[in-house]
Amino acid sequence: MIIRSISGVRGLIDTHLSLDTIKAYARAFHIQINQGLVFLGRDSRPSGEDLLNAFTEELIRLGRDVIVCGIVPTPTVQFMVERSEAAGGIIITASHNPIEWNGLKFVRSDGTFFNSENCNKLFDCVDRDDSLDSANVPGMLFPDQNSILKHSIHTVELSCIDLNAIRNRKFIVVIDAVNGAGSEALPLLLEHLGCTVIPLYCEGNGEFKRGTEPLPENLGDLRKAVIDNAAHVGFAVDPDADRLAVVNEKGETLGEEYTLVLAAEGYIKKKQTQETFVTNLSTSLALEKMAKQYGCGVERSAVGEINVVKKMLEIGSELGGEGNGGIILKEAHLGRDSLVGAAMVLHRMALTSDSLSIIYNTLPQYTIVKDKIQLDNLDLDSIMKKVKNSFSDAEINNVDGFKFTWENSWVHLRMSNTEPIMRIYAEGETSEIAQNLVKQVKSLINL
Repeated sequence: MIIRSISGVRGLIDTHLSLDTIKAYARAFHIQINQGLVFLGRDSRPSGEDLLNAFTEELIRLGRDVIVCGIVPTPTVQFMVERSEAAGGIIITASHNPIEWNGLKFVRSDGTFFNSENCNKLFDCVDRDDSLDSANVPGMLFPDQNSILKHSIHTVELSCIDLNAIRNRKFIVVIDAVNGAGSEALPLLLEHLGCTVIPLYCEGNGEFKRGTEPLPENLGDLRKAVIDNAAHVGFAVDPDADRLAVVNEKGETLGEEYTLVLAAEGYIKKKQTQETFVTNLSTSLALEKMAKQYGCGVERSAVGEINVVKKMLEIGSELGGEGNGGIILKEAHLGRDSLVGAAMVLHRMALTSDSLSIIYNTLPQYTIVKDKIQLDNLDLDSIMKKVKNSFSDAEINNVDGFKFTWENSWVHLRMSNTEPIMRIYAEGETSEIAQNLVKQVKSLINL
C-alpha cells in the first residue's frame, strides 16, 4: 500500500516502496523544483539508508548537487533548506507509522512542505513516469556533519528563549527519542541549555522500543525514568522528531495537546505583546482559553502542518502548531520542531520556581478523546447528514471535514491524511463529556 497526501508519501517497504518507486519520485521532484542543490536526510529506520541512497543517486544522475545530512530530525532538514540557497529538501521517513513503513516528505526552497498544489503536480508527474536523460555532467554529493549542531545552536539563540534563566535552573531532563532521528539532536540541545540529560532510547538504531507515537500509553518507561532520576521533566518524540510530548516531575503525562499551550504561554510572558496564534481544527480549546487570558487570539486552519503554516503566513502570525505536539515558530523555521518545543517548554518552566505539575494545573483544563473508524463500505455523505441533523445546535465548520463546536466542547470528523480511516476527535471539560460525543457519532453510523 502507498498512501499519498499533503503529508507526502508513505508505503510498505516489502511490497510497495521499491527503489524504482523512490527513483520515480526523485525524477518528479527534480522536475518540480528550481535549479539548485538539495538537502537529504532520513529517520533511523533500517530501510531508510537504501531509499536515501537511491534518491541521491537519481538526483546526481540528473545533474543535481546534493547535501546528505544522514539521520537527522525532519525539522533539521527544513531548517537547513530555509537557511541556505537550496532548491529543496527530502526527508526519508514514515513519521509515526510502524517499522514496516517508510516514506518521503518533500520540502520547498523556503523550508516549508509541499502544499496540495505542489503535491498534486508531483504525483501526476510520478504517474506519467517520464524518463529523463542523464545530465552531461553528473551532480556532486557533499556529506554534512554539522546540520544538527547548527540547528541546536540556532534554537538556543531564539529571541523568545531566556537561555540564562534555563541554564540557571540546571534542569534534570529525561529524553525518550524512541531510537529515532532525535537521538543525537535532543540530548545535544539539552546540553546546550545547561541541562543534565538522562537519555532513554537514544541509540538512533531504528529499533523502536515503544509505540512510535509519543502518546501516554507508550510512555511508561519515560514516566518511570523521570521518577527514578528525580527529573524535573521528561520529553518524548516520534521517529522523525517533529512532535514533542511532555511528562511532569511526578511521572504524569500531560498529553501532546499541552506542549503547544505551555510553549505559547512562555512565549507570551516573554514577548509581552498581543498576538494571534494559529492551530488546526482538532487542537485543544486550552490554547484558545489561555491565550484569551493574556489578550491574545487563536485562528484555526485545516489539519496538516502546511495548512497551519499557510494560515500563519496569511495573517502574519509568529507562532502556531498542532495538538499532536508540533510547535511551529516562524523565527526558527516554518515547520513543526521538537527542538524548538523542548526549548520553549523549558523556558516556561524557568520563568518561575514552580514545578511543572503546578504550572500545568494553572492552565485551562480540557480532555480530548481520539477515535477512528475504517472507511470500508461507508456512505460518508449519509454519515455527515445524520451527524449534522443531530448536532444542529452547534457551530459548524466544514473547512476540513466537519467540526461541531459548543462553548466548552467540540467534536471533529475528518478523513486522515495518512491512513484510510475517518478520525473522530472530541473535547470537553471532562473525559466523560468527550467520550459521550464520540459515542453519539458512532451510534449515528451504527458502529
